[in-house]
Amino acid sequence: MPHAYVPASLINLPNALTVLRLILVPVFLLCLFNLGGHDATWRWIAAGVFAVAAITDRYDGRIARSRGQVTDFGKIADPIADKALTGSALLGLSMLGNLPWWVTVVILVREVGITLLRFAILRYGVISASPGGKAKTLVQVVAIGLYVMPLPDQLEWLRFGLMLVAVALTVGTGIDYLVRATALVTRSRRP
Repeated sequence: MPHAYVPASLINLPNALTVLRLILVPVFLLCLFNLGGHDATWRWIAAGVFAVAAITDRYDGRIARSRGQVTDFGKIADPIADKALTGSALLGLSMLGNLPWWVTVVILVREVGITLLRFAILRYGVISASPGGKAKTLVQVVAIGLYVMPLPDQLEWLRFGLMLVAVALTVGTGIDYLVRATALVTRSRRP
């Protein structure tokens, strides 16, 4: 007798990690802006909170797939939590004058645009993350982390260089996603 499909419980470790990441966003911002946003101790604390939140992103999807705990909530909340974390960090760093606004605008326009596109084409199918997209996320997180940390001015070239790589990957993978989304919709509409 075949087994009936049993959906994954909404209450599971991957969803808890996603919710934790969402909760850590305001905690991160409070730490980042504490004492005017330029206190070294609070910047290190903010970097630690950011790192913990970023690590939850690394593992929530992996755990969900390996344990058969993928849920509709997780599919929706995970990208929202990702964008909330990186978006709030980018906005905060630009507001504090640590990161040029053009970097924040380029990255956020791409991230929000592609997230909306993903939801818009769901009826045609899902486009899985590409290796370039995974590299983009990793480089973004590391670059943002370097900006959050109160590093000496002599390392500005390192963090800005890495942020430029993040911007290039962000734009490049955005274009790739648009191409793949167009192909998916075109194939789905053919008789």
